Amino acid sequence: MSTFQIALIIAGGLVLAVVVGYNAWSTHRNAPKRPRPPEPDPSVEGQPARHEPGFEGVGSEAIGPGNGTDPSFDGHSVDLNDALQMPLPAAERRGGLDPLIDAMAPIVADQLVSGDAALAALPTTRRAGSKPFAIEGLNEATQQWEAPVAGQRYRQFQAGVQLANRLGALNEIEFSEFVMKAQGFVDAIGAAVDFPDMLHEVARGRELDQFASEHDAQLNFMLRARHAAWSPGYVQQNASQVGFTAGAMPGRLVFPAAEVGMPPVLTLAYDTQAALSDDPEQSAIRDILLSLDVAQVHRGEQPFGRLREVAAELCQSMDGVLCDQNGSPLPAMTMEPITADLETLYDKLDSRELSAGSALARRLFS
Repeated sequence: MSTFQIALIIAGGLVLAVVVGYNAWSTHRNAPKRPRPPEPDPSVEGQPARHEPGFEGVGSEAIGPGNGTDPSFDGHSVDLNDALQMPLPAAERRGGLDPLIDAMAPIVADQLVSGDAALAALPTTRRAGSKPFAIEGLNEATQQWEAPVAGQRYRQFQAGVQLANRLGALNEIEFSEFVMKAQGFVDAIGAAVDFPDMLHEVARGRELDQFASEHDAQLNFMLRARHAAWSPGYVQQNASQVGFTAGAMPGRLVFPAAEVGMPPVLTLAYDTQAALSDDPEQSAIRDILLSLDVAQVHRGEQPFGRLREVAAELCQSMDGVLCDQNGSPLPAMTMEPITADLETLYDKLDSRELSAGSALARRLFS
C-alpha cells in the first residue's frame, strides 16, 4: 500500500471521527434537559453541607429587559419566604346560600323535620341547568344554617340557585328548574315555600353577570425554552424548588395557598401527553404556562408579585424567556401596568362584597 493510500485512509478516519463527534454533540445539545441527580444529604456524616441560594436578587444576573422580565420589578418584588408570613383575611364564614349571588326561597315546615327525612327529600342533582342549586336548613340546636345533617332537626329551610357564574347569567329555564326541584322537596317534607319573582331574579342575574364579566381576570404567561427543550422531570424539579407541588392532573403543578383548603395561588401546566409518555425523560417540552385566576385568590397572598418572582426564578434556572400566552416575549415595562390594574380590580371587588378569594367570589367566578 502506498504512502498516498495510507494518508487517504487516515484522512477519511479523521473526517468520520469529526462527523460522529459532531452528531453526538448535536444530539446531546438538543436532547431535553433532564433533572439533576439528588444533592448529598448534609445530615449524613462525612458529606459536605450544601448552601441553598435564597430568593434575594432573583434573576438579577441572567434576567433582564432583553428576555422579558425585570430583575428588580421596580420595588414590587415579593420574597416568597416573607409572603408566606403575610397576614391573610379572617376565615371566611359566608359560604352557603347568600342573597348577594343567589335567588332564594324561604321554606317553613309544618313541624320539625329530621335531618334524615330532609336528606331523603333532597333532589338527586345539585344543579339547575348550569347553575349550582342548594337547600339549607336552620339547625334547631345551633341556630346555624347548614346542609341537612342526619340526626339533626329543622323547621326552617331555604332553597337557592346561583344567579350567575362563568357560564353566564341565570335564565328563565334554569329558574323554572330551580322552582321544580325546590317544590319537590317542599312537598316531600310537608312545608310551604315563597318563591321570588322570576323576572326580577333573572334581571338580577344579568346585572351580576355583567359585573362579573367586566371584573374577571385570568392571567396566563408562557415560559419558553431559549435553547434545549425540557423533560417533564426537569420542569418538575425546577418548579418544586420555587414552591410548586404536584396537581391533580398530569402536567399540572400548583403553588398552594397559605391557608389549607383554599384554591392554589398559581398553577403551572405543560403538555399532558409529555407527562403521560412511556419515557417521559425523552419527551421534549418547549414551553410551560403560568396562570393566576385573580378572583380565586386573596389579595393578601400577593399572587401577582409571587407570579413575577416565580417566573424570574424559573427563567434563570431553566434558561427560559417570559412570553404572553401567544408566545411573544414580554418587555419588562408591560408588567407594572398590570400591577396597577389589579389593585383597581381588587378595590372594585371589595366594594361589591365580592373580595378576591372570598367564598362568594370563588362561587361567582367558577
